[in-house]
Amino acid sequence: MNAHPKAKLMPIENINTRLQLRVNAIRFEAEGIHSFELVNPDRHSLPHIEAGAHIDVHLTTGIVRPYSLAGNPVDRNRWIIGVLREQNGRGGSQAMHEKVRVGDLLYVGQIRNAFPLSPNARHTILLAGGIGITPLKSMAHTLVSSGASFELYYCVRSEKNAAFLHELRSIVPENKFHLHLDDGDPTKGLDIKELLTKPQDNCHVYFCGPAGFMKACEEATQHWPTESIHSEHFKPPQPSSSELTEGGFEIHLIRSGAKIYVQPDQTIIRAIELTGRRVPTSCLSGLCGTCKVNYLDGEVDHRDYILSDDERSRCLTVCVSRASSKSLSLDL
Repeated sequence: MNAHPKAKLMPIENINTRLQLRVNAIRFEAEGIHSFELVNPDRHSLPHIEAGAHIDVHLTTGIVRPYSLAGNPVDRNRWIIGVLREQNGRGGSQAMHEKVRVGDLLYVGQIRNAFPLSPNARHTILLAGGIGITPLKSMAHTLVSSGASFELYYCVRSEKNAAFLHELRSIVPENKFHLHLDDGDPTKGLDIKELLTKPQDNCHVYFCGPAGFMKACEEATQHWPTESIHSEHFKPPQPSSSELTEGGFEIHLIRSGAKIYVQPDQTIIRAIELTGRRVPTSCLSGLCGTCKVNYLDGEVDHRDYILSDDERSRCLTVCVSRASSKSLSLDL
C-alpha cells in the first residue's frame, strides 16, 4: 500500500507493542477475496483508528503484510481486512487464505495511516478498482456518518468480483454509489478521464486499485492540484530500466558506529540484515512506512511511494531507498 508522495504519515495511536487479536470470522466477500474479522480476545475495545488506516499482520510463517482496515472506523469492537488471494504473489495472501482459521490468534503491528481523508473537502470522489475498495470502504463509512458530500465509483469485472457489495449498497446512498462492470474489457468500464476532466474547487480525489487502474487515475488527475489528489498502491509500479541499475555505497549506523557497504544489487535493509541486525519491515516495496528511519547526512535517492516532501528531507525507507552520494548516515 502506498500513498501519493504528498500524503503525510499520520500515526493514529502510539502502540509500542504488537496486539494479539483473535480471528472471529472469515467471510467470502467475492471471487478470490475473503474478509477477516479481528477482535480483542479479552473483549476490550480496540485502539482508535481513522479511515484509510492499515495494519501489519504478522503470520506464523514469518511473513508480515500490511492490510487496509475496511470496517467502520468508529466500531472499536472489531477490525475488518479484505484479502485478495494472489497466485503469483509473495505468499502473504495465500497464507491468509490457506492457513488462517477462525479462532486463530494473530499478531498485529502498529497502526499507520498514509491515506487519510481531508477534513475540509467540499466534495470527495472515491475511485476503487477491485480489492482497492478496502481503504475506500472505511472512508465511505466516515463520509456517510458525517453527512459529507461524496461519490464512490467501484470498478470491477463483474458483481461476483465486487467485495463488500451488499454492505456498500446498504450504507452508501444509491445516488452516491456507482458500480461499473467491464467484463474484462476496459473500454466498457468507467471513463475516468472524462469523469475528472475539470478540477472542482476544493474537491479531493482518492483512488486505489490494480496497476492499470492506478495509471489511468494518475493520468486523469495530472492537471488537478497536487494537494487534492491522494492514492494508495497495493503493489509498486514497475521500475524503469534506469532505476534497476545503480552503484554501491556505504551506510553508517550512528547508534552502533557500524559501517556497512551496500552492494549494487542489494537493498539497504538486506545489507543490514546480513550483519545480524534487524529493522522492522513489512511490504519491502516502499508502500507502508514500517521501515522508515531518519538520516543525518548524505543524499538520498527516494524510491518509496509514501513519504511526503517534508519527510523526505529527513527520512527514508530502507527497503527501497538508495544513496545518491557515496555514503549515508542513518539513525540506527
